Amino acid sequence: MRLPLLPLFVFLFVNIAVDTYIYKALKRRCRQLWPSRVQLWSAILLFLLILTVICMPKRNCAPSVLLATMWMLFTYISGYVSKYIFVIIDLIAKIPVLFRRKRLKWLSTTGAVAGFAVFFTLWWGALINRFTIDVKEVTVEIPGLPKAFDGYRIAQFSDMHVGTFGSDTTFVAKFVDRINSLHPDLIVFTGDIVNSKTDELPPHTSPFSRLTAPDGVYSILGNHDYGDYSNWPSAAAKQANLDRLKDLQKSMGWRLLLNETEMLRQGNDSVALIGVENIGDPPFKVYGSLIKAYPQLSDSVTKILLTHNPAHWVDSIADHPSQRVALSLSGHTHAMQIEMLGWSPAKYRYPTWGGLYKDSDNQHQLYVNIGGGTVGFPARIGATPEITLITLKSTN
Repeated sequence: MRLPLLPLFVFLFVNIAVDTYIYKALKRRCRQLWPSRVQLWSAILLFLLILTVICMPKRNCAPSVLLATMWMLFTYISGYVSKYIFVIIDLIAKIPVLFRRKRLKWLSTTGAVAGFAVFFTLWWGALINRFTIDVKEVTVEIPGLPKAFDGYRIAQFSDMHVGTFGSDTTFVAKFVDRINSLHPDLIVFTGDIVNSKTDELPPHTSPFSRLTAPDGVYSILGNHDYGDYSNWPSAAAKQANLDRLKDLQKSMGWRLLLNETEMLRQGNDSVALIGVENIGDPPFKVYGSLIKAYPQLSDSVTKILLTHNPAHWVDSIADHPSQRVALSLSGHTHAMQIEMLGWSPAKYRYPTWGGLYKDSDNQHQLYVNIGGGTVGFPARIGATPEITLITLKSTN
């Protein structure tokens, strides 16, 4: 993957300008030399770091290389986001100088404090918050739910992206133990177990194999699971990667639903558990087929659908009376790994980015789990790793 040269040069030029501004400001305002020297050497080290990232392979490389690249890029970004905040606020503090007045020193100090606060928040999200598991308990009322399933409990988890953890299984093991401690009737995983290649999964198969529930563990594939984010020497090699992923999930004791339906039974009552392959909005490829998985969607059977991308529910299920799917379970959004006081920037990309949603006639419901892992950058600002415990309730 080549980086566009012009945007890259502009990006580096802006960062050099920011570093120069901070260096000169520290020299003028600090009596001691060490603050300006720390800024100078940190700028040099960050510049060398980004050059290393630019030179490293991005797609067709080992998971360990991608992991190292991710952490180097995060270090670089966390440093410069903090610097940008200081420079912007400090420039505002200097506006009175244009009118022959003094710089607002208190505002410059505020900028410095804000910059450090953002820096520490990012690293808190990377080192602490992304390992803080949040169990969300949700009751979902379903008209016509068979009586034997009243009180039925489903543990949902999603988007583990185990490549971000490398070979360290500590968090995955902790996550598995937390799910098992809830004693659900059924466990479902709604896609994206890896970042780009199946090679990321083997270290984690042992802890995942410990998941247990009376009605088993069911899973579907997400957009990252197909190998679309790597370069392959041939179509056969890409298919072999996917086949291995399927085999590993089977060895873990998981039942992978590939446009299929499994009937869950409690006594004489039953519920259809439908699992589709990835169906989403562009640029994500469509592999799934709901009609193939369950041809008679208009029948009276209570249906629970596992579909990775919540855009599928928005586009094809919500407010479609003939698509009688009582509850859909999705992941994918991660809440963009940022959530504060119930707000997430994911809302501008996905109207259904996290939590429970209903359509206008309350006949179709969707729950979006914001995931357990990270992708892109190894931090969660708020948006803690989620396990959802869903209790079904009949409204008969």
